[in-house]
Order: sequence, then C-alpha cells, then structure tokens
Amino acid sequence: MTGAAKRIGLEVLGWTLLVLGVAAIFLPGPGLLGIFAGLALLSQQYDWAERRVEPVRLRAMLGAAESVETWPRIVASCLGAIVLAACGVLWIIKPPAPDWWPVADTWWLPGGIWTGVTQVASAVIAVGLIIYSYRRFHGHPEKADELRSDIKARGRKTEDRPVGADT
Repeated sequence: MTGAAKRIGLEVLGWTLLVLGVAAIFLPGPGLLGIFAGLALLSQQYDWAERRVEPVRLRAMLGAAESVETWPRIVASCLGAIVLAACGVLWIIKPPAPDWWPVADTWWLPGGIWTGVTQVASAVIAVGLIIYSYRRFHGHPEKADELRSDIKARGRKTEDRPVGADT
C-alpha cells in the first residue's frame, strides 16, 4: 500500500469513526469510544484533532470509572446491555407485527437484519467495556478523582491560552 493510499484510508476510517461515535451518543453504542478512535486516527493528519484526543480520552475514562462506582450503576448498565441484545435478537428474528401495532406492518422493526446485528454487537462491546471498567476502576475511587483533577488541570491550561491561539 502506498503512503498516499494509507493516509487516505486512515483519514476515511477516522472520519467514519468520528461520525459514528457522534451518532452513537444518541443511538445505542459506545459513542465516546468511537469519537476517541476517530480523533486518534485524525490526529495523525490534523492539529485540531490532536488537541482534542486527550480531553476526550479523559472524559471517556471518567465515564467508565463513574459507571462502576456503585452496584446500582453496574446492574443498570448490565441490564441495558441485555435489553439491547434482546432487541437485536428480536430484529434478527423479525416476528410478524402484532395485532395491536397501530401503523403499517412495514414500520414494524425497520432496518432489517443488520439493525439487529449492530444492536447485538453494541451489547457485546458494552459488556466488554463494563468488564474492563469494573476491573480497572471498581473499588478505586482515587482513580476517578485523579481523572477529575486531570480534566480540571487541562481546563485551566485552556483558560490561560489567549483567544485564537491554536498552538
């Protein structure tokens, strides 16, 4: 693969991951993970992306730490992943529309099998992230505090920069 082809491929992948990450903030899926991965790839080509990788990484890690601070949060996250996987399986099986369905049958479980596949994949990713977060952060509140202080320190550095300074 030539250097130009590799650069274009990484750039296309970076933009795709960034857009999918933003969409996953509102849809089921690991949004911050997608945004971080996209920015990490784009940071090889763009200074603006390089400046944003670390803040997004810190926010994602803080979200991971806070998600396993208490047992109700862990249980809610696991239940959310199970519901997401169950919905995905429902989409894959695609049973006929029930009698109570008020609109046309074509609106019953729209999107087809690939909607279900992406839901199940998102649930698997979510379970993996829950396990990772639990092993890394559960029972270690000092790690979350360290992330919060890193975020505050980066915020102070940004405030000290003159307006319009991109260095």
